[in-house]
Amino acid sequence: MNSTQTDAYLRRLGAARPARPTAEALRDLQLRHLRAVPFENLSIHLGEEIVLEEKRLVDKVVGAGRGGFCYELNGAFSALLAALGFEVTLLAGRVYGDQGRLGIPYDHLALRVGTVDGGEWLADVGFGAHSHYPLAFAERGEQVDPGGTFRITGAGPDAAGAGGGTGAAAGDLDVLRDGRPQYRLEVRPRVLGDFTAGAWWHSTSPSSHFTQSLVCSRVTEDGGRITLSGRTLTVTAAGGAREVRELERDEEVLGVYRERFGIALDRVPTVRNRRNTNQND
Repeated sequence: MNSTQTDAYLRRLGAARPARPTAEALRDLQLRHLRAVPFENLSIHLGEEIVLEEKRLVDKVVGAGRGGFCYELNGAFSALLAALGFEVTLLAGRVYGDQGRLGIPYDHLALRVGTVDGGEWLADVGFGAHSHYPLAFAERGEQVDPGGTFRITGAGPDAAGAGGGTGAAAGDLDVLRDGRPQYRLEVRPRVLGDFTAGAWWHSTSPSSHFTQSLVCSRVTEDGGRITLSGRTLTVTAAGGAREVRELERDEEVLGVYRERFGIALDRVPTVRNRRNTNQND
């Protein structure tokens, strides 16, 4: 990213250019990203191509004012952080699903970020409901966050006997939220192109929850969350109170995308894969 693109990205987040790539600057950027750039899978259902190249991702998030899913959001965020002087490593994860089963390889993309004040952090703006702030990468105790209580732990071997270990460098890591495992991370560095197969699978497979449902979600300014899943609008306050309503008219749906998520569409997306459309993210 050049300086002009970096400044445009920061304007999208409503952020000033940090003087130094510190932990405090990273905290501010992650929270602003979660508030400004929605987690959404609309491209899958609008027939838009998803290309894991830095320029295409930045053009989508900054130029088109859109969001995306993990590969796109953390891919674009990694480019911004690198341009601002942070040390960024891409990590591959596998998401825990039903009955504690792990998803496909390259199921998730997360970021290991180093700061000039000596910290290493797990930054993630692409997992939907997750931590609002980066998590201390080497910390193995509980980390309290507005999004829940998180813990990073050494993982045991998976069903095939792979991974496992007792230290951050010895094997895979499990990321838990409120005591429940969210995803398993490899500590080996990756590059953006490594995730192409995972993005393709999630964009095309009938078994992917991304092809089965529509979602657009972001953190609100008060620390809650707003989510449009198909035509169901859910507003969750920071304290947990929820307001749910169904949007009947297309104009209402397009208005919510435009006014609450900053996404201008000329038509309402419809679920591409009709199987099991009752499943929500």
